[in-house]
Amino acid sequence: MQQAPTPSGNQPSSGAARHLPPHGHPVPEGEGNTATLLDAARICLAEADPLEKVALTRHYATQFRAGKLQLPENAPDPEPIRMPGRPARLLLVHPRDLPRRGLGSPEGRAAFIHAIAHIELNAIDLAWDAVYRFRGLPGSFHADWVSCADDEARHFLLLRERLLAHGHDYADFPAHNGLWEMCEKTAHDGLARMALVPRVLEARGLDVTPAMIAKLRSLGDDATADVLEVILREEVAHVAAGSRWYRWYCARAGVEPRARFKELLREYAGGYLHGPFNVEARLLAGFDADELADLLEQAG
Repeated sequence: MQQAPTPSGNQPSSGAARHLPPHGHPVPEGEGNTATLLDAARICLAEADPLEKVALTRHYATQFRAGKLQLPENAPDPEPIRMPGRPARLLLVHPRDLPRRGLGSPEGRAAFIHAIAHIELNAIDLAWDAVYRFRGLPGSFHADWVSCADDEARHFLLLRERLLAHGHDYADFPAHNGLWEMCEKTAHDGLARMALVPRVLEARGLDVTPAMIAKLRSLGDDATADVLEVILREEVAHVAAGSRWYRWYCARAGVEPRARFKELLREYAGGYLHGPFNVEARLLAGFDADELADLLEQAG
């Protein structure tokens, strides 16, 4: 799989020169507090420090809700997709090269929490890339994905607290890049992005999280289980946003959503489907009974 070019040193691209105003959050040079929503998305994507990425995300989401960040008129085409900012010490490996650790040991639980935190950090970037990359859409599209980025930032902080409680921090363990690789593969097509990132990769969390919660409670780690309960409840709405905008794209293109979803699964995501599926959560997240039947069939 080809990788998108990575900015040198995980720094912002040349179009996003920055300074630090008194409130401590970067804005594009010379624009004061008049940064556009696209500027905000690009800045958050480029930020390499996880805590700064989270702080920027929450700051800009608040500004957007207050009407202080607007989409520019006649915006140029988005820059080519590239790796978002990541801590220099984070080791990214192929999924098969990740060490397998059981949840029964403190180290194993820390590695597990780290893996979920990494997913949430990726999800911040996935949401901001949707805001930045796909143009000419209703304002509610951007509102949905800014809201998702804000939620994912909060999820990351909750998980980092649990990671610190287990004696570790983010980037202490290796991680894989599968979520962002799918983001790269769908950068050319908003319809495919909505189908495959929220409705396949993120929806997988709806399927596996209940068993994780039960296992953690059996081990006495109720604090981490409580965090996953929050994340599971809120991720339903994120997958539902993907379902909503997937169908919007299909309606605009004049294609039948169920048939196109099956085609996209075959083209991009054959190895990602594994049962069992959380039928109740997926129905709440915008899947219909026929789609679930197709998933069960394709997962074998």
